[in-house]
Amino acid sequence: MKLLEGGGAHATLKDALADIPADKRGIKPNNLPYSIWQLAEHIRIAQWDMLEFSKDGSHESPKWPDKYWPEESSPADDAAWDKTIDSINTDRKAFISLLKSGDIYAQIPHGTGQTILREALQMADHNAYHTSEIILLRRLLGIWKS
Repeated sequence: MKLLEGGGAHATLKDALADIPADKRGIKPNNLPYSIWQLAEHIRIAQWDMLEFSKDGSHESPKWPDKYWPEESSPADDAAWDKTIDSINTDRKAFISLLKSGDIYAQIPHGTGQTILREALQMADHNAYHTSEIILLRRLLGIWKS
């Protein structure tokens, strides 16, 4: 669970997304191809996809890569930002419940060899990678704690 929630030797996703001024969420500093908003939305979409794949044999993943990244640089408003953050947290909690509910080593019946453990490790790796990108963007924007 700690692996998915973060912390320990690294900043958490919660910390990385906390207290970002609304006017900074959509900036792409230094010609980078993404904003903090796009990274947060990408995390939400990918994590949701891993959760749904793990529990639902009829789930259809979004088209890669187009539907895993938002086109817009900024959220429409604070409500859209808050909804993304809430969804990330809710889906992570749901995945942790899934981890606790059965054999994490058993192959997912509708998969091609994946297990719940593999999906958990993939989710943790993916979120950690993009958490570091969010922190880097915050540093470039001058809005990360020292």
